[in-house]
Amino acid sequence: MAGSPDRAHLEAMSATLEHRGPDASGEYVDGPVALASRRLSIIDLAGGDQPIFNEDGSCVVVQNGEIYNHPELMRELLHDGHTYRTHSDTETIVHLYEQHDLDFARRLRGMFAIAIWDQRRRRLVLARDRYGIKPLYYRAAGGTLEFASEVRALPRGEIDLDALEAFLAFNSIPSPYSIFRDVRKLPAGHLLVWEESGEVRVERYAHPAPVQETELRDDDEAELVEELRARMRDSVRAHLLADVPVGVLLSGGVDSSLLAALAAQETSEAVHTFTIGFAERSFDERADARRVAERYDTNHHELLLHPDPTLLLPTLADAFDEPFADSSALPTYLVSQLAAEHVKVALSGEGGDELFGGYYTYAADLLADRVGPLARLASPLVERLPASGGRVSLEYRAKRFVRAAHLPPLERHHGWKEIFSADARAELTGRRSAFDPVDVYRARYAETEGAEELARLQDVDFAMYLVDDLLVKTDRASMAHSLEARVPFLDPVVTNFAFELPRRQRVRGLSKKVLLRKAAEPLLPREVVHGRKRGFSIPAAAWLRGELEPFARATLSADTLQRQGFFRAEPVTRLLDEHVARRQDNSRLLWGLLAFTLWYEHHVEQEPPLLRSARMEALLV
Repeated sequence: MAGSPDRAHLEAMSATLEHRGPDASGEYVDGPVALASRRLSIIDLAGGDQPIFNEDGSCVVVQNGEIYNHPELMRELLHDGHTYRTHSDTETIVHLYEQHDLDFARRLRGMFAIAIWDQRRRRLVLARDRYGIKPLYYRAAGGTLEFASEVRALPRGEIDLDALEAFLAFNSIPSPYSIFRDVRKLPAGHLLVWEESGEVRVERYAHPAPVQETELRDDDEAELVEELRARMRDSVRAHLLADVPVGVLLSGGVDSSLLAALAAQETSEAVHTFTIGFAERSFDERADARRVAERYDTNHHELLLHPDPTLLLPTLADAFDEPFADSSALPTYLVSQLAAEHVKVALSGEGGDELFGGYYTYAADLLADRVGPLARLASPLVERLPASGGRVSLEYRAKRFVRAAHLPPLERHHGWKEIFSADARAELTGRRSAFDPVDVYRARYAETEGAEELARLQDVDFAMYLVDDLLVKTDRASMAHSLEARVPFLDPVVTNFAFELPRRQRVRGLSKKVLLRKAAEPLLPREVVHGRKRGFSIPAAAWLRGELEPFARATLSADTLQRQGFFRAEPVTRLLDEHVARRQDNSRLLWGLLAFTLWYEHHVEQEPPLLRSARMEALLV
């Protein structure tokens, strides 16, 4: 915090985040600034406790994350005359800041949320990594700046109704919004500079994005395949940097399987791999994951789950400090729990779909360019199809397609994934908002004018859905168990290459991830490379028609909704009735309503919960 720090308040904030770093803690107070850190010891176990200072103590740093080019930067900084007291990557940050001032962040290869107090300049510098892998929230009010890795550490204020509107549209809350009106997220690739005068400015230092259409690569495909495989190997090797064992969260899909294969080839000891499955066969990923584990003789851990969603949904509400309704958070939480029993660090496959064209929505975007106007003619017939309980059924995709295929490219792309439409939001809340959440997407889309059309839509997903949904999910679900999740697809070595690929190397007709699959072919079983899209997912639609229905009706009761004051009971009950009767698959909408209602109960109506991981409990023994 900066302004008028209070040590007791600082310690209380730090205590709420103990699950993110149970191994050590540290505080620093100097005049107008107070810093605290929670450490999960991974590099320089003995000497890396924070805060860490430069040579004369005039600069101090705390960070959450890892710097993968730390060894190279350390050699460079030693050559430039800097003196190290530790072998920690955190110390490299403070010397790099001394050497390059605010340009220091551009030179970091890693995931991070950083705070640096520069005593000489009397300024505080916050930095978030270029991909938004690590979170950073801040609250500037009354001349005081407070910041933390999770919003649970900051004072709670009024609910931001614009953020709620965005949550209902997306099932997550996009940067820079947070669920509270006076708390904001520092966007990915940005710095925040606080001066002792109280002035605060936010500025972008990195902008990963697709190249202009005229700058796309036109290399021979075989050469591109070899280059991609080499770049992925380079990134995995860098992400294995640790003084503790590193595992892989293995879903059975091509992205995580490729990480497992490369990690196994880059380490001398057997890699730990982790996967979970459900009794519902179409959601069970274990067979493909096992094929990869057997091929590389990994130390494989798998778990067949018969979960009780009525217990797990409140648990997720505790773990997520903002309303979050991506149902894949549940299996991610459980596989992180499994992994944390064996390792401190695990690689995860986020980013592969956005970079290399892995979603069905990208094929739909291309198809709609040809048949969009005709799709409206089929709409009456398609809308009468009964809802199924499958993973993502043909019926569900067909309804989405005919509803949005005629729209302009960005609105159409959002339409494939939209949760509550503007009309549905107005009926649900009883108010018509002047704020259109899609404007956040439109602003990003406008920045890539001149790039290939599909690449622009992928970039919206890369900058918004990936950052504010998938990376939030992975960070909170893993950190709840004091497990560090690393994402090798989000590395400049990989992303810069992906941004230069022409469309035919990403999506061709209904074929997705064209180049990535070719790069993976020599390394993985055919069933994995050319199988259907995988990922940790759950049978939410079936649960809401079965064992979860009574819990959903009780949680979303008229009394609860009236008490909280955000949603009207009549449309909520209708959504439930339609879903149970199989007239519509409303599982994503209902999951979102459950997520918000439980979050509000656990974080606003009560004191935000303190999370305790198994690793924290072990440290107390």
